[in-house]
Amino acid sequence: MTDFVFDHLVYAVPDLDLGTRYVEELLGVRSSPGGRHRGYGSRNRLIGLGPSSYLEIVSVDPSQRPSGWPRWFGLDDLHESRLVTWCMKSDDLSGLVARARDVGLDLGDPIVASRVRADGTELRWTFTDPASDRAGGVVPFFIDWGLSEHPARRLSTECSVGDLRFEHPDPEPVQAGLRALGVSAAVGRGDSPRVFATIESPNGTAELA
Repeated sequence: MTDFVFDHLVYAVPDLDLGTRYVEELLGVRSSPGGRHRGYGSRNRLIGLGPSSYLEIVSVDPSQRPSGWPRWFGLDDLHESRLVTWCMKSDDLSGLVARARDVGLDLGDPIVASRVRADGTELRWTFTDPASDRAGGVVPFFIDWGLSEHPARRLSTECSVGDLRFEHPDPEPVQAGLRALGVSAAVGRGDSPRVFATIESPNGTAELA
């Protein structure tokens, strides 16, 4: 599917408790606490998708005051739960951003961010700007976990990603941009940008979109 290594899916929900319950019932697994993104106004829970990948369920954190800029993943205007985007690993974010701009893709400048796990451990990472449009989320953002322990290391491995598929109203240039980055995911035509994931779980094969 890609020359990069898959890191995680982002499932954005208006209400973290309700959204998490839906995903847990769909897959037949329990999620694990993620943490709060301090200064960014969001919080998450996680479900493992293998030893080095996971599903992030993310929502607005009502305990944090608005930061003055839009929250990641369109959370400020989100009215229904949906799979908003996906993420790949890269250990050369600056070079990747430059190559993307050479072919007309703006991944945004790399950002350093962090969150505190439920056990008090701080995780720090660098990633390309998740607020950049990226063809409505069809183009992934990219992450480098640096010296932090990867979140999947502490998650259940009962689930795995079987397939990812994508739709966009103008798929040809999106497909060309992905190919130029070395990402070989196929993009079909659809009414709006969409990400679909087939997940193998204790409940069998499920689709999240």
